[in-house]
Amino acid sequence: MDVREYSTLPVDELVSRIKRAKKKKNAVLLVHNYQRMEVQQLADFLGDSLGLAREATRTDADIIVFCGVDFMAETAKILNPDKKVLLPDHRADCPMARMIDAPLLTEAKRKYPGAVVVTYVNSTAEVKALSDICCTSSNAIKVVKSLGDKQIIFTPDKNLAEYCRQHTGADIIPWEGHCYVHDQFTTEDVKIALEMHPDAIFIAHPECRMEVLSIADHVASTTGMVNFVTDNQDEIREKGIIIGTEIGLVEQINTEYPDLPLYPLTSTAICATQKLTNLAKVAWCIETQSNEIILDEEVRCRAYGAVKRMIDIS
Repeated sequence: MDVREYSTLPVDELVSRIKRAKKKKNAVLLVHNYQRMEVQQLADFLGDSLGLAREATRTDADIIVFCGVDFMAETAKILNPDKKVLLPDHRADCPMARMIDAPLLTEAKRKYPGAVVVTYVNSTAEVKALSDICCTSSNAIKVVKSLGDKQIIFTPDKNLAEYCRQHTGADIIPWEGHCYVHDQFTTEDVKIALEMHPDAIFIAHPECRMEVLSIADHVASTTGMVNFVTDNQDEIREKGIIIGTEIGLVEQINTEYPDLPLYPLTSTAICATQKLTNLAKVAWCIETQSNEIILDEEVRCRAYGAVKRMIDIS
């Protein structure tokens, strides 16, 4: 069947096909927090980039179906060269990851020959291969602190780089990349949200601009946000919470805690490529074993060191 034919099938049949194919083929579904709720609900493991990278190293499945964007699936393949890694929609890329490439990073390394390269996991395998260590929003500060007083080229997210500099005092040369979802948040958005919910806690993702982070009550990765809500339900029930990240995470928390007053910072914070994946594409992908991630082995081996160091330090 063509993927378009799968889209005509009822939801119940798609869910049954996915569950049946997973069992038959010994496959696992790793699902990012920004995915559609219909996909999140079928996850074997649901989380942020760091959590899913960890799970990719632990699974005994033969096939990893990665419901996220391409750099996440590539990271799973970097860590699991002998496993088949599938991406339900090959168009699901990360715009920020395209804001740097191997030639540009090579040029930067020539310009700053003594600098250590820290690369956000939101990057291509080729860029990771030229990096000393990777990081995620969960452990970026810890990674930077581990490097002592070394000069750091931090790619590709300028906002996460500045957040790390503010909290470590490190000598960081930031790349000029950004996440278009988080970079769109403004202090005016926060002002409007707080006018509507004046007692609410404001929690923001570290990919936001510094002027937004500076007025946040808490800064956390998506998993950190989930944990914060879980640990502070009484306070949130009393005050409410404004969540400054992609809408999929807000929907996930709202499903888990429907009685809590949760408010997205804006309702337009949507990662379009994360939403490309749906049940029809997951069913098609796993049944036909389509859209396999293939990496050059030399690139994979060089990238492995940077990714493994990231996991070890977390």
